Amino acid sequence: MESISRWGPYTNMGLMREQGPLVIDHADGIYVWDEAGTRYLDAHAGLWLANVGYGRAEIIDAISRQAQKLSWFSSFGGFANRPSMDLADRLTSILKPDGMASVFFSNDGSEAMETALKITRQYWKLCGKETKTKFIGRQYAYHGVTAGALSVAGITANRRMFEPLLPDVRHAPAPYRNHCSFHPDSNVCTYVCVNEVERIIRFEDPSTVAAFVVEPIQAAGGVIIPPRDYLSRVQAICRHYRVLLIVDEVVTGFGRLGAWTGSRYYGVEPDIMTFAKGITSGYLPLGATAVSAEILNTFISLRDDGPELRHGNTYSGHPLAAVAALANLEIMERENLLTRSATMGDYLSRILYRLADHFPELVVDVGSVGLLGRVEFRPQNEDRVGALGATVASRMLKQGVIVRPAGDVITLSPPLIINTDELDEIVGVMEHVLSAI
Repeated sequence: MESISRWGPYTNMGLMREQGPLVIDHADGIYVWDEAGTRYLDAHAGLWLANVGYGRAEIIDAISRQAQKLSWFSSFGGFANRPSMDLADRLTSILKPDGMASVFFSNDGSEAMETALKITRQYWKLCGKETKTKFIGRQYAYHGVTAGALSVAGITANRRMFEPLLPDVRHAPAPYRNHCSFHPDSNVCTYVCVNEVERIIRFEDPSTVAAFVVEPIQAAGGVIIPPRDYLSRVQAICRHYRVLLIVDEVVTGFGRLGAWTGSRYYGVEPDIMTFAKGITSGYLPLGATAVSAEILNTFISLRDDGPELRHGNTYSGHPLAAVAALANLEIMERENLLTRSATMGDYLSRILYRLADHFPELVVDVGSVGLLGRVEFRPQNEDRVGALGATVASRMLKQGVIVRPAGDVITLSPPLIINTDELDEIVGVMEHVLSAI
């Protein structure tokens, strides 16, 4: 029986005590090895994030050099370090087409979202709109685990044990064509979910609604891919009612969809964006919240001796994380990984549809945008929704491929350096497992 001194995140610890963890020992490229020496193809990039792959010497060396020079110093009260300043310049340059003017650093996606929510609340107060305090999230959304982030998120199982959460949060339906709240038996989108966003804003009174929070593609919810113009439609509604649009790019940012951001892929310019994961490809933790010039200038225009935003994290702008991000972005540009993601994504889409054709009795839906994909299974027993997804993931693991189930959806997000042979291997193993089932 294994020790349970380490309490794992999102882990069944009772089962862990009986079976023990799968301890990953080392990694290279798109592969990881456990302590017994077994190799696995990581078709999930760790957790949606190892975009440039494992073992990149450029990133490791950059971290080492910076650690010898300055491992860390506080960024509170006017202090800074050069790597975080260089990274801020680099990010605002990349994000200029998305309308972003400045970035606030934190440690991960949860903190990045918490920062976005606090900035939003204060922004409206500075604008003299003290009643604009409400947030609208969406069903199936995942925005993090801090109190505010969890409040705007919409995965019920993640929320219910921590309720009551923040007040003044409402939830709109997701653009989930296989599970539409209004037309569950139709695959044709009627955009009722878009109309619901407007209905909620009007019902709550636009003068009380601060922001609509949205992921371009709802990753943890099951890689829910919206209609191509969904985001532009909800942006138009937000603009009309003076509601900020907060776009959570923690998964979709930095090449996952074949573009720098999901917002750019779908043609929208948010007011606030949140990032993490692919910003460093996981080499060190880093979160970032980007804001428009309008929001930044509203804060800076304050005439006060103290900080305009009384918010921060001890490790905000950590120099080691910043140099990891800079090296990561350099690799992405040098190896043209955005184009590669789009090209490999087109190939992934084709072979996933082949999978759907071979197993129509098991596969309900497939889809992908860039290297973010889904395979949804038909539940074999209504009382055991999610069981088939878990079974497929478990059997694929035994055959050397790591995927992540979200209920009866197998989610795919391999490193952006993957090639066609390796994508064939992922889908081939899934075909073998489904044939046995």
